[in-house]
Amino acid sequence: MKRLNYPFTNEAVRELKVGDQVLISGTIYTGRDAVHKYLHDKNECPVDLKNQIIYHCGPVIVKNEETGKYKVMAAGPTTSAREEPYQWEVMRDHGIVGVIGKGGMGQKTLDGCQKYGCVYLHAVGGAAQVLAENIDEVKNVYLEELGAPEAIWELEVTDFPVVVTMDSHGNSLHAEVLDSSRNIFEELIKDK
Repeated sequence: MKRLNYPFTNEAVRELKVGDQVLISGTIYTGRDAVHKYLHDKNECPVDLKNQIIYHCGPVIVKNEETGKYKVMAAGPTTSAREEPYQWEVMRDHGIVGVIGKGGMGQKTLDGCQKYGCVYLHAVGGAAQVLAENIDEVKNVYLEELGAPEAIWELEVTDFPVVVTMDSHGNSLHAEVLDSSRNIFEELIKDK
């Protein structure tokens, strides 16, 4: 088990390899479809994302009206493939070093990971409430006008569990599984 602690650095991220189990502690930011399109179209962001991690997540958050504080009730990963058209440019233009999501991403993102020193980190789907237990605090929210699930939520996490499935060395567990599955399928249909 490896640890990735805030402040995140490009050097620490480049040490991670496909298959590494990682516990993240520190500040991360959520960002889904609307945020990625916003970052792509406007090339600006209300927060500095350099050396940060974006979590493809639309968390379920409740606000305590008395204290004004937020509590994260569920924070599972959303399917990352929808961000494929924008992700590599967000890496390039905003200097992020990590992306958390589920399902993996494509060749553009893998190339971006290698070129810009970023990793794709897979979080377990279907475990939204369990993952929320690793979120200590909602520090802030940005772009609320996009709607709660699409806003950028600034989260403080401790030991947030992920697995590296795309690294900065051009390796992709998703591509390996696809190739292996394709080979098995071709062998199966060849015998028919």
